Amino acid sequence: MDFRQLRTFSCVAELGSLSKASDTLRVAQPALSRQIKLLEHELRVELFTRNGRGMVLTDAGQLLLARTSGIVRQIDQIRDDIQSAKGPPSGQVVLGLVPTVSCVLSARFARRCVETFPGISLRIVESYSGHLVEWLHRGEMDLAILYGRSADLHLNVQSLGRDNIVAVGPRGCGLARKKSVDVGWLLRQRLVLPSHSHGLRALIEHAAAQRKIKLNVQLEADSFRVLTSLVEEGLGFALLPPSSVHGEVADGRLETAVVSKPMTRELIFASPIDRPASTASLAITALLREEVAACRKEGVWDIKLA
Repeated sequence: MDFRQLRTFSCVAELGSLSKASDTLRVAQPALSRQIKLLEHELRVELFTRNGRGMVLTDAGQLLLARTSGIVRQIDQIRDDIQSAKGPPSGQVVLGLVPTVSCVLSARFARRCVETFPGISLRIVESYSGHLVEWLHRGEMDLAILYGRSADLHLNVQSLGRDNIVAVGPRGCGLARKKSVDVGWLLRQRLVLPSHSHGLRALIEHAAAQRKIKLNVQLEADSFRVLTSLVEEGLGFALLPPSSVHGEVADGRLETAVVSKPMTRELIFASPIDRPASTASLAITALLREEVAACRKEGVWDIKLA
């Protein structure tokens, strides 16, 4: 295996198409096809299933991608760092954000990145903390803002503070008038929650177990936007950070109230522990810290400092 073959394989796997990979890598499609065939011949397995809709990884292809995608990114970053040594930062940075942070930060930070670092290609990936941690470990992501106990992640981490959790309900539900609700009352209401695999659900389940309350959860949503839309439709209450529904509350579509016994989650910066950060990712990290501080100062994001 050589690097050119692995880079071609990684690009085709990501895009699912030889023609799209040809456009991205600026290499003729027959040359890319030949590199894939040489790689398959060397490994003595088929890496893709070819059909009318594109190219789909086989089990062997998925294994190869998991083992090599981080390596390909590191070599690309070495090239970018060398080219950046005598000029402004350049290269690609993959930033992971949990959904409740993404809705606050993504658009404004992307604009600031484009204005400050035109040579950096920023890719923002929105997902839940468990997935972000996995991609950081595999070298497929450079940095992330996520929830979790920093000591348990085996990553380079820095605590940003603690994010409050508030009760969220539909327009006219009465939360805005109450301003504060008893946590026991809230946990007895019909709730719309993420599934059991997510940290927020575990936090709520723990609070209910402490009070010996059986949760009433008929609807689950692992998409933040689906979850808030279900609450807007009056299908239940949710528990979320207030910053994540700031726009909906301002528009009168949702109401919030503080929970009597505060519920909080630790919010952290995380990056891989087993490889040095690229010049571009260091620049993005510094800019991201500035943007988080600006959000705090403007009152857009009410994070309690650690």
